[in-house]
Amino acid sequence: MKEEVIGSDFFDDPHKYYRRWRKNGPVFRVVRPSGLPHWMVIGYDEARTLLADPRMRKDVTELYEIVRSVSPGGSGGASEDLSSHMLNSDPPEHSRLRKLVSREFTGRRIAALRPRIEEITKNLLDEMEGKDEVDVIEDLAGPLPVMVICELLGVPFDDRDDFQKWSKILLDADPNVDTAAISQKMSDFLEGLLEAKRADPGDDLLSSLCVNGDESDRLNTKELVAMAFLLLVAGHETALHLIGNGVYMMLKDREALESLRANPDRIPAATEEVLRQFGPVGWATMRFTDEDVKIGGVTIPAGQLVAISLDAANHDPKVTPETPRLHQLEDNPKHLAFGHGIHFCLGAPLGRLEANVAFTQLLQRFGDMRLADPDFFPEWRLGFMRGFTSLPVRLK
Repeated sequence: MKEEVIGSDFFDDPHKYYRRWRKNGPVFRVVRPSGLPHWMVIGYDEARTLLADPRMRKDVTELYEIVRSVSPGGSGGASEDLSSHMLNSDPPEHSRLRKLVSREFTGRRIAALRPRIEEITKNLLDEMEGKDEVDVIEDLAGPLPVMVICELLGVPFDDRDDFQKWSKILLDADPNVDTAAISQKMSDFLEGLLEAKRADPGDDLLSSLCVNGDESDRLNTKELVAMAFLLLVAGHETALHLIGNGVYMMLKDREALESLRANPDRIPAATEEVLRQFGPVGWATMRFTDEDVKIGGVTIPAGQLVAISLDAANHDPKVTPETPRLHQLEDNPKHLAFGHGIHFCLGAPLGRLEANVAFTQLLQRFGDMRLADPDFFPEWRLGFMRGFTSLPVRLK
């Protein structure tokens, strides 16, 4: 089978590639700019099936071995130790890890955060008041989820600049950056934080993970560091880009913005359409086949790397032939923005809550806002996350 090549311009407009690739069918071979070859899945039905298929393995040790065997440059991104969390594990290990964090990351605990999320959002918008121009990423979409996740996990907010910088580098996997050194800095920071939690636990999620449960049931230090890395990074990066992407979509469609401003009860449905059209996570994390897997008319041999494009699947014309506008939704759209199956995003309720609060208050306070430059073209994040580095907006 011929391999498609992902060009350096992919992130400028990935859908240009997806439209061309659909002629190959929903499953085919690609090579990344780094030289890493793998199978690509872009069909909605095929993506949903494989996301829940137990033959699609995620064990990080085996995964990194396969990556190194087919790409001399190695895996890039976060170190294997930082990546050894529940998102990169298989049952029964995944079941054990998810159970331990799920008992702390409950729906009731997330729902109880609403007043605090509303308060933080109001304070951030207060700081924007009186300014002619703001950067929505820097002034709202970035600080809101960081402040929330810091409070939830018990991470000192003063450390936010460091871990935000490190997480961005590790997620983007820039080949020109020493990601091993950045991984070590992140590991050292988290180990020190967890040591402090053990010595003086507080009323936060990381303290609970450190001290609650029987010795046989509790996470060890390596597992705690990897879990803290996952919760901290995913807890702010996903919501950051969900908010930024949603505001951008509203600013590009004045009628939709005005309609949502007048009908705030429709904002949760609009948030789901933002997730479908412009979700913050472009691709699911890499998997590999445990045995031969037949899908989409082809057979993927055992031991092969497989990437599932959530972004492409959510735009599959067989599932959504027309793209509705944000204010014209009848029902919540069908999408895979938070994944599917046992690895469905544990933080999805928190991300949705933060976005709904941010959109609601922003439209109420600054409904006349507009792009600072009508011809603004965003500088995309070049990696795992799908979003902007900045979003300049005029408030007056």
